[in-house]
Amino acid sequence: MFADSADIFIKSGKGGDGHVSFRRELFVPAGGPDGGDGGKGGDVIFVVDKGINTLNDFRHIRKYVAGNGEDGQKKRCHGKDGEDIIIKVPEGTVIKEKETQRVIADMSYGNNRQVVLKGGNGGKGNQHYATPTMQAPKYAQPGQPAKELNLTLELKVIADVGLVGFPNVGKSTFLSRVTNAKPKIANYHFTTLNPNLGVVDLDGADGFVIADIPGLIEGASEGIGLGHEFLKHIERTKVIIHIVDAAGVEGRDPINDIELINNELEQYNSDLKNKPQVIAANKIDCFYGDDEETVITLLREKYEPLGVKIFPISAVSGKGVNELLYYVRELLDGIDDTPIVFEQEYDPMEKLAYESLPFTVEYDEENDEYVVEGPRIEKMLGYTNLESEKGFAFFQKFLRDNGILEQLEELGINEGDTVRMYGLSFDYYK
Repeated sequence: MFADSADIFIKSGKGGDGHVSFRRELFVPAGGPDGGDGGKGGDVIFVVDKGINTLNDFRHIRKYVAGNGEDGQKKRCHGKDGEDIIIKVPEGTVIKEKETQRVIADMSYGNNRQVVLKGGNGGKGNQHYATPTMQAPKYAQPGQPAKELNLTLELKVIADVGLVGFPNVGKSTFLSRVTNAKPKIANYHFTTLNPNLGVVDLDGADGFVIADIPGLIEGASEGIGLGHEFLKHIERTKVIIHIVDAAGVEGRDPINDIELINNELEQYNSDLKNKPQVIAANKIDCFYGDDEETVITLLREKYEPLGVKIFPISAVSGKGVNELLYYVRELLDGIDDTPIVFEQEYDPMEKLAYESLPFTVEYDEENDEYVVEGPRIEKMLGYTNLESEKGFAFFQKFLRDNGILEQLEELGINEGDTVRMYGLSFDYYK
């Protein structure tokens, strides 16, 4: 089974502790401190492996832990650094923090190596703490702790053009005709269970990469069927070819199908409605009499005024296919060729860095409200989207985990009282 998303746990290595020891050698009666430094903990590193095209391996192995740094030793011996852990992913993988679903890294378009969690630094041995007044320090620095994170990995295919449409409308047949891809083709729904990629070569024009997105159904954007699993692959594409069964071989209404699929695209991501779209009216070889002219005329009357061009085609015979492909190439030429990359929204190292920052919880008698402020609060609010359900849930968990709710209760807060945080006001309810 093709896997395009997975949840995993990662943990960097702990830094080794610095060592406390003193030089003890024959004829050296007053040897000074010689405790060595601890080794650095291992990093968690993601790298692109172009020989991988699914996230299947992550369904079986979900925990990835780097090595700890060794403690320092006497005679100024430095502890060995912990071993990095290398996690190989397919190109196009987007790494997100699981709880907030914010992007940490997009492993595509040249970003082939990303350190997601750094190991803790090793602690300094007691040799570093000798001073004229403290010549025999009996303490050393502990190594920095390991860092851990729950991640969601999502594979979003890299293609210029996406094929969408209901199951069994001929997308796989179309892809096999215009590219060297070899998708499985059969006469039943959801034949295609994973996105198939192929390269279109055109005489006298640049080629492009095309992806057959598995058949969508009504309700796909809400997670019904397999559609929700694959809608994410359309996000990188620049042009959408919407294939419909114009002949209604299975009794479907092509216009109704177009409306349903477009609704699913918009419900999943409103930006998808702004992508240029072309309608391929497939299976014209199955028409009888004047039916083709009637159906194509209806499609053109409805969609061409909206800027969506209609191309009658037969994926089986190839009729009309070249005209469609060259028109798509024209559309691509008119679009900014900047790659669609998902920018970083979340820096796990920054988050972990501010966890030790201070904050205060106080009651403001003059305004009759409770005030929570400090660097830790300010930074948390800076990267949390409180307007989203997941973001607000994370915000509530932050208040609980950091003991803020407990402190408010100790100050005597009651339900309905106001809590202010950097210009934001909330009513308190248990």
